[in-house]
Amino acid sequence: MRSSPISARVQELAPYVPGEQPAGGSLIKLNTNENPYPPSPRVAEAVAREAAGVLQLYPSATAEPLREKAAAVYGVDCEEVLVGNGSDEILAMCLRACIDDGDSVAYPLPTYSLYRTLGEIAGARVVEVPAEPGVIPEALAAERAAVTFLCTPNSPTGVVLPLAEVASFAAGASGLVVVDEAYVDFGATSALEIFRQHPNMLVARTFSKSFSLAGLRLGLAFGSRGLVAEMMKVKDSYNVSRLAIAAGVAALDDYAWMESNVDRICATRARVIDTLRERGYVVSDSRANFFWLNCGKEGGAAVYERLRERGVLVRFFDHDGLRSGVRVTVGSDAEMERFLEALSE
Repeated sequence: MRSSPISARVQELAPYVPGEQPAGGSLIKLNTNENPYPPSPRVAEAVAREAAGVLQLYPSATAEPLREKAAAVYGVDCEEVLVGNGSDEILAMCLRACIDDGDSVAYPLPTYSLYRTLGEIAGARVVEVPAEPGVIPEALAAERAAVTFLCTPNSPTGVVLPLAEVASFAAGASGLVVVDEAYVDFGATSALEIFRQHPNMLVARTFSKSFSLAGLRLGLAFGSRGLVAEMMKVKDSYNVSRLAIAAGVAALDDYAWMESNVDRICATRARVIDTLRERGYVVSDSRANFFWLNCGKEGGAAVYERLRERGVLVRFFDHDGLRSGVRVTVGSDAEMERFLEALSE
């Protein structure tokens, strides 16, 4: 007889650890890649209208209004769009749809640590392949995984994978290739240009970063009609709320607002990285709304603690290959000035 109602696999599971969410506003929060600027005013207006309407009724089971809007904005067919409760749910749906007993999930390291957690929840064999920034290692292709995650721009480095390498990898893969583009709007080339050439490719997006809707939980994915239809089988029945659907449509309807915020963040990113390099720091080229700061002999843990003492919260990863630095979200100009001051102190 089992000693616990919880499966042995879950009991042994190391849960995903998100960035710290401090109470109150005492810390400048540069640790979870949130957008420092608010979403389009149209979002709040659309949510208010929806909230005053028919919340007693279920939403569209397929989030059809948002699928149609996304198809129009991104130049694809509605049947090529999948909507999720955040892109994290879409990543989990990929494993629900594709993992059988004995299958593997693979990805280059370092990258988004949720991939391991999702793989272990699904009961997959998790294969982590060390890689240089911006390179897909040959060993990853040799694994022939049922699901491969390629995060570009990558977290926590902000470095992109060349689109030609992504296409070549997908062409040689037998399993699902998930191109995680959570940060693509901040300066990277999108695999939306090539997904139709690869029936085994799914391109995942989020409204959390560039659209400033992290608190709402909303994501999109793009893939072939056949792939999206199969993915639809494993989603929750009503996985996206009426409020989220309305917000997503409004955000896409004011695409220029998002682009304006992104331009501000990219300009701040460039200025801060230039300043850090002038001071002698090693900072990788980033195409995301964050950058990786190499802390040298000091180490990431020490810099994280000293910045926190000075009211600035960045992200330290206590993992092999990442202990030498910290990831810094690009905040507002005022927040980044305080970060630079704290770092000097």
